[in-house]
Amino acid sequence: MRKCTLKRGLLALVSACALFTGAAMAQVQTLDRVVAVVDDDVVMASELQQRLNTIMNQIESQQVQAPPMDVLRRQVLEQLIVERLQLQMAQRAGVTVSDAELEQAVARVQQNAGASPEQFRQRLAADGISMREFREQIRREILIRRVEQGSVNRRIQVTDQDIDNFLRSKEGEFWKSPQYELGHILIPVSSSAPADEVRQAREKAERLAQRVADGADFRELAIANSGGQNALSGGDLGWRKTVELPSLFANALEGLGVGDVSEPFRSDAGFHLLKIHAQRGSNEQVVEQTKARHILVKTSAIRDDDDAYNLLIDLRNQLEDGASFEELAREHSEDIGTMLAGGDLGWSMPGQFVPEFTQAMDNTPVGEISMPFKSQFGWHILRVDGRRNQDMTDQYIRKQAENLLRNRRYEEEVQNWRREIRDQAFVDIKLPGADKDSDSGEQTQE
Repeated sequence: MRKCTLKRGLLALVSACALFTGAAMAQVQTLDRVVAVVDDDVVMASELQQRLNTIMNQIESQQVQAPPMDVLRRQVLEQLIVERLQLQMAQRAGVTVSDAELEQAVARVQQNAGASPEQFRQRLAADGISMREFREQIRREILIRRVEQGSVNRRIQVTDQDIDNFLRSKEGEFWKSPQYELGHILIPVSSSAPADEVRQAREKAERLAQRVADGADFRELAIANSGGQNALSGGDLGWRKTVELPSLFANALEGLGVGDVSEPFRSDAGFHLLKIHAQRGSNEQVVEQTKARHILVKTSAIRDDDDAYNLLIDLRNQLEDGASFEELAREHSEDIGTMLAGGDLGWSMPGQFVPEFTQAMDNTPVGEISMPFKSQFGWHILRVDGRRNQDMTDQYIRKQAENLLRNRRYEEEVQNWRREIRDQAFVDIKLPGADKDSDSGEQTQE
């Protein structure tokens, strides 16, 4: 159904407010005018011009050729129309930006600009922008980003099968492969060399490996002994991912860490030594996990903080005297999720619990029982049953791959979403020539 009556009424009201009568009643001067009605809001000519000026300044600073002004004006107006729709969605959804968040965002922009607050104000003033206007611009950008992220992320699904397919692909293999800064020494010997010559080459490679292990400089040894093409640069191969290396080299690096040198290995060219000078991009993740049990007591109209604390002190004394933690948890704990399991929380990950609980758990030695402490859920005591270092590399790689795939799809999906909300909105363009499909403006049904 068209909203033409309502929208045109709004248009007439705003247009009337944009006029004033001079001393001579016969003259009326236009201060501003509406260039587009967007659902329940409007875009004014002054806003369009200000955004055009900003973008033209950016184009000039980048020293690139600007498109024709009518094309640029149409693009900028479309940008403002979509922003209006996003801000209306934020308002309907109750999305807000606190003053503290706004000040932090403004401070980050100033810091990235490498300017003091006063210098930053002067730069804005040179562009015709006040600090108040700049803050409002940042607030709008934060609101728009939150609306976009909330709306678009719900549309993106990354399945386990998607992750598996990516990790099995050539691109996935390259992506998850660590990167090494490698040194290389080659002791040349042909594949058809007699056995005595091969033995001598092998022994020389072994002696060089031992000298490196004893502290000799690998690069100096490479310059003096290597027959490889990188010998004069200390045998440096630069930064290489394992998938970029010959399989013979990649296999020789297995199990080595930074500073390690491979055992001598042979190819048709001779015997090789590889040293890992440095490593980056490693996906290895080992985290400390804690196994604990707890008892939760909540406060209520008939049990205040003192009562909860004293109850837990009594339970703790019983535990110290040899009572079963599991039995007391089943009898007294008010954590429905763990009480039947005797308060067992299983092996937890860092950051899994609220800060108060994490702090108490970290400060409690294995086998001991904490003093009562309070969190947002109530009062607790806990016992730490164990700690271990757990290799979470596979889980970490899968999570990183999921984020990568999600980010890729986000860029495509956000364009689809913007187009959808634009198509579904009422838009009446009043700027001549701004809409390539119509000289009199565009009206879209909702």
